[in-house]
This record gives sequence, structure tokens and C-alpha cells, in this order.
Amino acid sequence: MPFLGQDWRSPGQSWVKTADGWKRFLDEKSGSFVSDLSSYCNKEVYNKENLFNSLNYDVAAKKRKKDILNSKTKTQYFHQEKWIYVHKGSTKERHGYCTLGEAFNRLDFSTAILDSRRFNYVVRLLELIAKSQLTSLSGIAQKNFMNILEKVVLKVLEDQQNIRLIRELLQTLYTSLCTLVQRVGKSVLVGNINMWVYRMETILHWQQQLNNIQITRPAFKGLTFTDLPLCLQLNIMQRLSDGRDLVSLGQVAPDLHVLSEDRLLWKKLCQYHFSERQIRKRLILSDKGQLDWKKMYFKLIRCYPRKEQYGDTLQLCKHCHILSWKGTDHPCTANNPESCSVPLSPQDFINLFKF
Repeated sequence: MPFLGQDWRSPGQSWVKTADGWKRFLDEKSGSFVSDLSSYCNKEVYNKENLFNSLNYDVAAKKRKKDILNSKTKTQYFHQEKWIYVHKGSTKERHGYCTLGEAFNRLDFSTAILDSRRFNYVVRLLELIAKSQLTSLSGIAQKNFMNILEKVVLKVLEDQQNIRLIRELLQTLYTSLCTLVQRVGKSVLVGNINMWVYRMETILHWQQQLNNIQITRPAFKGLTFTDLPLCLQLNIMQRLSDGRDLVSLGQVAPDLHVLSEDRLLWKKLCQYHFSERQIRKRLILSDKGQLDWKKMYFKLIRCYPRKEQYGDTLQLCKHCHILSWKGTDHPCTANNPESCSVPLSPQDFINLFKF
């Protein structure tokens, strides 16, 4: 290190051997150092900000990909037992309570939709959950809900049956999600917004696929429905429980349209779904002074729920409080387990988990 009396020379500089020269040298060096340090810090902050923004972008992109991947996952949660013990409180043997999501995961709805006797039951249950119970499901149960719904849609696209039923289900679900996604910041849905937007786009895609279905006439040259005697045609039409099906059938051919307007047909349909008291409150007379049963039916369904009938339902054992599909073996200690089983409608199933 040079002393005050030494001649300090650096490239392009010459300093006098005095204290003033040394002081001037230190001042210039310190100013240059401060300037360089400030420039370095600013550059470092800029680089850190760029790095932070880049990391945020990468994390967001990876999160979106992960959400979509999780949403696409078809993993089902199978359980060895196809029944579930329904308990609403803690006992010495059991703690906690059974939830709707837990029951939805355990009762094997994926297999149930392949059974024609259970298909309408499962669809109605999905519709009720979509209307008001979607937020009560856990994340796993919500994923199972979407996976089961996809299987339902694929089944309908393949066999071209129950198209209107699934259209109504998808519209109900989409309407509910539009409302819930707007409140996603209030923790009403499990998962982030990207996953639910992707699911809504999937629902729209399914709706488009259903709208594009072109039902082809089967290449069958044998006996058709219109070849049957009129009494048999009427007998078959009386077994239709939805008035909209009768209207659709009447649009196939002029002869069927005449049969679909039969007053006795609509009278039996009204009496099947509604009580005498309900019917008396909604009387409508035609121009001929007769009861217009067809108009009364469509007015009644806007005022009262229709009667639900299913080929197979879930059942609750009153003795052991086990919920299962009909015909499923469960560990019941009753002498006659079948006499203890009570069939549950889809709404009864939902009400079972309202605490």
C-alpha cells in the first residue's frame, strides 16, 4: 500500500505526493464505488423481479396443467364392500358421521348406470346433487361425480337412448356451476377456478355432442310399431310415464298423432302422477265443454312433482342402518333382512345426509 510520500501512479493517472492528492483520490474512488454499487443493486433488483415473474408464470402454467390433468383423471375409488353404514353421531363403536360424499364414493354408481333398471335412478340422483348438493361433496366425491357423469354421457351417445334426460341433467349442472364459480372466492367449491372452468367447457362439449346426434332408422324390415293392432298400440302408449314421450311419439306418423291425443290416455297419465285433490284444483275445459286432460297434465307438472318410479333403488336396512343396492349382501343380524329393507327415492337418499 503506498504511503503519503510515495508517487502513486495508475494507468492514465498521476497523483502528487501530498495529503490533498490522497484525499482527492479517495473521494473519487468512493464516488465511483457508490455509483457502481448502486448500478449493481438496481440491476440485481431488476433481475430478481424478472426471475420472480418468470417463476410465477411457470408455477401458474404448471398448476393449470396439473388441474387439467387431475380433472381428466379417470381413477375411481372402489371399495370392497358395496354398502355403507349410515350413522349420524358418535357412539362407543363409531366416531363421527357418514357424509353424502362418502356414500357417493362407496355405493358403486359406475356399475349401476350399466343396469337399465338403475340408470334413471342414478341420473335423477345426479340431477339432485347438481341442483343443491354439489358443494357438500368432498374433492374426491366431486371428481367421482364428473367421472360417473362422463360414463353416462358416453353410454347415451353410444346407444342413443334417454337423450332428453341427459340434456336436462347437463343443463342443470351447468346452470349450478355458473352460479357457484362466481362465488369461488368464498370457498364454495373444492379446487381452483381453472379446474372448474375446464369442467364447464367439457359440459358444453357434451351438450354439443348430444345435439348433433342423428338417430338412424334401423334396417329392419319386419313388423313395426305401426303394424300392430290399435289396441296394442294404445296399450303400449299407456305404459309411458312422461307426457313429453307421448307428444314425441305422436310426431312420428299421422296415425300415431291421432292415438297420442286420446283423452283416456291423458286422463290415466294425470291420475297416475297426481292426486284427486291436485287434479280438482287445476281443471281445464276444452271448447267442447269436456275436461282437457292433456292441458291439465302439463299444467299440473308445473305445479306439483311427478310420481317417480324406478326398476331398482337403493335400500336402507332399518335394523342395522346399512345403505346398499337391492340384492347386495350386507352384514345384517336380523332374522329376515329383506323385511327390514326400505326403498329410498333419490330425494330420500339426499335427505338421509341432511343433519
